[in-house]
Amino acid sequence: MPIYMDFHDLPDGVTAAHVAEMHQADLKIEHKYNCRGLTYWCDEKRQTAFCLIEAPNEQAIIDLHQKAHGAVPQRIIEVNDTIVESFLGRIQDPEKSQNTKLNIINDPAFRTLMVVIIKNKNLRKSGYNTLNAAIRGYNKSITNIIANHKGRIVKEKSNTYLMSFDSVTNAMKSALKIQDIYNCVITPDLQFQIGISAGVPVTNKESIFKDTITRANYLSYIANEKVMITKEVKDLYVSENRQILTDDSDKFNSLNPEDEAFVNQLMEYTEKVWSYSNISVTDFHKNLGYSKSKLYRTMIAVIGESPNSFLKSYRLNKALKLLEKQASNISEIAYQTGFSSPTYFSKCFYEAYGILPSKFNKLYLETNE
Repeated sequence: MPIYMDFHDLPDGVTAAHVAEMHQADLKIEHKYNCRGLTYWCDEKRQTAFCLIEAPNEQAIIDLHQKAHGAVPQRIIEVNDTIVESFLGRIQDPEKSQNTKLNIINDPAFRTLMVVIIKNKNLRKSGYNTLNAAIRGYNKSITNIIANHKGRIVKEKSNTYLMSFDSVTNAMKSALKIQDIYNCVITPDLQFQIGISAGVPVTNKESIFKDTITRANYLSYIANEKVMITKEVKDLYVSENRQILTDDSDKFNSLNPEDEAFVNQLMEYTEKVWSYSNISVTDFHKNLGYSKSKLYRTMIAVIGESPNSFLKSYRLNKALKLLEKQASNISEIAYQTGFSSPTYFSKCFYEAYGILPSKFNKLYLETNE
């Protein structure tokens, strides 16, 4: 049977003990609805609860909750148990709460997510193999850092890592350690980009932690020398440590809500249109609701690039991934990624990576034979 996670917005005054009582009420009659309650998470501070239930369908969960205690969930999504465990650390009750009569679990499902991207900025043969070896070497170091700070690697693919932490402090300390191992090695052609966001597993999206993952991905994409964090992450750090960022404040860049909203809007729009060659900066400022001059100023201040440069870099990044997949020839990739011609694409690719796409194709094949 499929596994679902539901979300309950708890009324004022409802405690973890109350949630435990409701959970026990579910367990008493769950067999009548062909359901099996696996565990739950309760957060008294944020007044939220999330149940993990094996059930034939969503309606069975609603009927079960309605009959057991009347607290119908605000949202239900289907999840994968392995993914849930990767993010939240468990898919059953914590050991300390097992075999107790009420089984009170005051364990928030709120998580801090970090995305780390390692980019190779120089694809020429002289440095390609050396830098790839350096990236592989970082893998073990990053894995150890995450484990030492009570984090979990949820996903690792194409030199991109998605990690989950129970606390903002551990996430930010991990980010600093990752930056340290990068800075200790002379690898100027590598670029580490780190973004940190925080949130709950179930929102109005169809998959677990979708909103939080998206924000962390967006932040890592625009990150440069500093770790990009949301204002919420910064405020949570202050709350957890009862102090402001001091010695390491210059290593983090916290976006204000207005700039964060702009980044989300920009990235969402770019994801929709990047492959169309007829898209220009004019389309950006019209669809984002900015004048041409304000869009330029905002892009430089927040992203560090002009609109034209940002769109070209985004397309080149997509093109590089396609070249690595060997999915199409160079001309096809040029048009697929929104470039007006293969010649112009090759010129832009060379300026960005120091090698023509045709030569990179051969180099990649030789390296991966």
